[in-house]
Amino acid sequence: MVNNFLPQGDGKLPTWQIAVAATALFNTVQNFVTLHFTKRLYNNVPAAHPVTPLQARTFAIWTLTASVVRLYAAYNIHNKAIYDMALLTYLFAFAHFSSEILIFRTAKISIPVLTPVIVATTSLVWMILQYDFYVKA
Repeated sequence: MVNNFLPQGDGKLPTWQIAVAATALFNTVQNFVTLHFTKRLYNNVPAAHPVTPLQARTFAIWTLTASVVRLYAAYNIHNKAIYDMALLTYLFAFAHFSSEILIFRTAKISIPVLTPVIVATTSLVWMILQYDFYVKA
């Protein structure tokens, strides 16, 4: 039954895109409901500048947008424009979290922070290496 809703086609990348998109949907909802997990990501924010509900909601919308693009990519994996947009969502996520760790220092290295970095890196490498397999010019 569930298989009827999964993308039909070659390779595991479309299924990975759905898994990451579903995780992002969970993240979107939790950012609207609580600051708990967002504070675990931005775990080095000074008390004078706490993580706010507005920041969490903004992060939620950014995450939702990335989730929708990745979901479209799962079902349209051979479409160059959609593939490229999905790949860019991972590049943006990698750049964001890396800059928060290395430049802005609002995040310290920890499991909650490394998880999106690892997912973004894995997805970027996978998508770049498999580009010609999925995107038919």
